[in-house]
Amino acid sequence: MNFLKTTLAAAAATTALTGVAHAADCPVKVGVLHSLSGTMAISETTLKDTMLMLIDQQNDKGGVLGCEIEAVVVDPASDWPLFAEKARELLTVHDVDVIFGNWTSVSRKSVLPVIEELNGLLFYPVQYEGEESSKNVFYTGAAPNQQAIPATDYFLEELGVEKFALLGTDYVYPRTTNNILESYLQQKGIAKDDIFVNYTPFGHSDWSKIVADVVALGADGKKVGVISTINGDANIGFYKELAAAGVSADDIPVVAFSVGEEELSGLDTSNLVGHLAAWNYFQSAESETNEDFIATWKERMGEERVTNDPMEAHYIGFNMWVNAAEAAQSTEVDAVRAAMYGQEFPNLTGGTAVMLPNHHLAKPVLIGEILDDGQFDIISQTEEVPGDAWTDFLPESALLKSDWKELGCGMYNTETSTCVQTKSNY
Repeated sequence: MNFLKTTLAAAAATTALTGVAHAADCPVKVGVLHSLSGTMAISETTLKDTMLMLIDQQNDKGGVLGCEIEAVVVDPASDWPLFAEKARELLTVHDVDVIFGNWTSVSRKSVLPVIEELNGLLFYPVQYEGEESSKNVFYTGAAPNQQAIPATDYFLEELGVEKFALLGTDYVYPRTTNNILESYLQQKGIAKDDIFVNYTPFGHSDWSKIVADVVALGADGKKVGVISTINGDANIGFYKELAAAGVSADDIPVVAFSVGEEELSGLDTSNLVGHLAAWNYFQSAESETNEDFIATWKERMGEERVTNDPMEAHYIGFNMWVNAAEAAQSTEVDAVRAAMYGQEFPNLTGGTAVMLPNHHLAKPVLIGEILDDGQFDIISQTEEVPGDAWTDFLPESALLKSDWKELGCGMYNTETSTCVQTKSNY
């Protein structure tokens, strides 16, 4: 701890000068852990900018607990082990009260042992594969039942897809998500031979053979659809190859889980019209709250800058954290965590986000169709769906429940009524 921040003399002096007794050490420090360079910078730089905007807005309102909020920004540079080092630096050198950050699950898995060891608090804003529940993480992005499963249902029920190409970047999120989807599709009657799975490295650029293989799937006349968990700048090459091969959304629709407005802003979208993405927010959502959010963002960043789903997740998570700290009258991790359960905050689509005891949000599921201006036409939207840390579609997970409020457990086995707590899994 910084001695100057914690001495009674300093606190007494502050009170004497301002008449305000602070319930937190000032300034309150917020760690921002996003890649500003490397393959994931295309997606994560915007999230850093979002956090700085949210912090400035909150400071204009008086900060938190009478303290100004100070952003501590680090660049883990799309280097997964470096994420762990930077998280440790934020917690031990900079003494941050909370961390907002990560995009890929491999980076989150790298950070997890550090924040659990040091009892830090991470708000993770991106859709992920589930199969994890840590008392030190609030997962404000979508779990599979809030994105992957509804998108697959849309392909099956609305588009009549009969064969599936599951294309992903080679790391934990795509692999686990696709394991869930393979099991789910087979339970829905799709033959194993009608499911094509392929993984490519981060930054992959030569998509010609893979796109040709996908096209070949439909040689028997069955309707083919692509479910994409491709991350980062590899998406640029993938969509360019689709266009070069003359593949339209009518021929082979693609639904992406990691492509939003930010990624499309760097592409010629004229040949992508009609392809899909599944998220919990799109910039095109119609609500007064969203209009205000977009206007503030563009005024700060420029008219050409777009908003996207992980930005909304940070917007919700940050405001919930502020409200929890105020409710707890402390920024101490255990106190804030206890105050987070049941927190509600308006989302940007016109509903209300609620923080559940399993550290996930209730969120609506939206499916959007790509327009030629890089925005999305929302063609499907549900009511708020409670996030589920453990999928019902893998046998080993179907028995598990996460409840940190009442059970104090992230892996509660409902069959044996026992809590399994292993550092590697929760």
